[in-house]
Order: sequence, then C-alpha cells, then structure tokens
Amino acid sequence: MRGLWLQNGTLTLRDDLPAPEALPGEALVQVLRAGICATDMEMMRGYYPFEGILGHEFVGRVVQGPEALIGHRVVGEINASCHDCSECDAGRHRHCIRRTVLGIAGRNGAFAEYLTLPEANLHLVPDRLENDQAVFVEPLAAALRITEQLELLPADRVLVVGDGKLGQLVARALLSSGCPPTVLGRHEDKLELLRELGLEVVLSTADSRFDVTIDCTGNPGGFAAARAALRPQGTLVLKSTYAGELTVNASSWAVDEITIIGSRCGPFGPAIDRLASNAIDVSPLIAAHYSLERGLEAFEHASRRGTLKVLVNVSPSTS
Repeated sequence: MRGLWLQNGTLTLRDDLPAPEALPGEALVQVLRAGICATDMEMMRGYYPFEGILGHEFVGRVVQGPEALIGHRVVGEINASCHDCSECDAGRHRHCIRRTVLGIAGRNGAFAEYLTLPEANLHLVPDRLENDQAVFVEPLAAALRITEQLELLPADRVLVVGDGKLGQLVARALLSSGCPPTVLGRHEDKLELLRELGLEVVLSTADSRFDVTIDCTGNPGGFAAARAALRPQGTLVLKSTYAGELTVNASSWAVDEITIIGSRCGPFGPAIDRLASNAIDVSPLIAAHYSLERGLEAFEHASRRGTLKVLVNVSPSTS
C-alpha cells in the first residue's frame, strides 16, 4: 500500500505499507481525497509523538463493512473510542481514556490508499456533495463545535483571531449560525475572502470589549491578541493546538474573571448539512490539488506561509 509515513519528524512516501485490516465493528475505507491540516504540520514539528500515516480530513469509499455502507462514500469522525471507560460511560466518547485518533494517536491516517475506522464513526456523504467539499466536513465540524459549547447571539461581539484555514472555517461557521464575527488577520488576500461574505475584518485592533475571542492561529502572538481583545468576564476559546508552551499572565485571568474554553472535534451532521445545502461555500479555500505520488510536494506547498487548504487526491480515479 502507498502512503505518507511520518517517523522522527520526517515524512516519506512509501509503497511497502501493509494494508490495514478492519477489526470487528470496523470498516475498511478506500481513501479518495484527503486534506492537509495545520495539525498535520504541527505533528511533523513534534506536537505529539506519533509514528505512522498522517491525515484525518478525508472522504472515502467503504470497501468492507456493513452492507448498507459498502460502495458508498463516507467521511469519518477521528476519535475511535472504547465504549467501556468512565468517559465513554459518561457520554464523552471524544475524550475516551483509551481512544485512538486517526492519523494522530495510535491509528494510521488518511494519507494512504486505505484506512479503518469504527462503523459508528462513519457518515454517509450525500450525492450532491462533491469530494472537494466533503473533505471539509471534519474541520468544519470542529469549527461548529464552538456553537455547541457557547450560546452565541447575533448581538454578541465575537472576534476570530487568524485568517488562515481554521479562522476561515470558524468565521463561516459563526456567520451561518447567525453570529457574524469580526476577523483579525494579516493577509489582505485572505481577509478579502471574508469581506466578500460581508464580515468586518481588521489588520489590528486596540478594542478590548469583545464578549468572545477565538484564537485560530496556533501561535503565542495570536493567543495574546485574543486575550487583549477580551472584556472582563469574557470568554476566550482555544481553537488551535500549540507545538510549544505559552507564557501567560494567569493573574489577569483571575482579576478579569476570564473563562477559557478548549474546543476540539465537533458535530458531523450539521457540517454535512451546511456544505450540502451550500450554506457554507469552501471552494475559495482550496489552494491546490496533488496526487499521492506528489504528497511530499503537497506538504511543502502547505507549509508555505499564508497557504490555505491543500488537497491530496489519494485514489488514482480522483487524481
């Protein structure tokens, strides 16, 4: 099997990988298309100790599993839970103590010809949703997680910090949920994509009266900007992962009674519905397509500053 293999921080294209075998309750999925995420880049920098096949944003076709799924296109939730620990018993399956995470922890990912996931993790892709859009289901679901965690109202003042891949999706998710945010960024071309949606965009702000700020940058400067823009008793949402440590003034959090919320994976159903209905258009966010054979070039392209979503066409039929 061909795939992109990460080992000791180095990514290589291999053609000698064993094809995965689906365990009971799992399905074997032929990967059609996969997206390069900022988390993939952070994994290469050592964000989490992982050796294996990267990739967790994908659309594929089931080749082995339940009869109702075979031959159909699917997307998949990335956390494979045990259903038998205290977190699972409490309904917190995404935080299962013994979970594996597609392309991140204990489970090979989507930059290969095949992957496996529990049948319960898979969601059918509507015929009207093309592969390019379906790849965005997982990251859009993560963006929509914010709307599960917070009751945001149209009058709330919300600042999204970051105009990259994640910031673009979060801004679109909030807009489609009836709470249009302001976006703080530093790339005019990407901010223009948000202006076209009718959103307010800024290159800097001295305003410290936002009710909610959302850091989508994954860097200390973005976190600092999100904190500085927040009013007392406001809420700061951490939507990014950080490869290193943050230096913060924790005393100010106590004095200003700040609420900090970590935000990770989210609901697939609403993400599929909004993409399929064109309530959210992600086509402007696609920077390039590469074949799996050119996967290393794809990652080099994705690593360039300011690049939006780079897609890898894994199956030859989708190249």
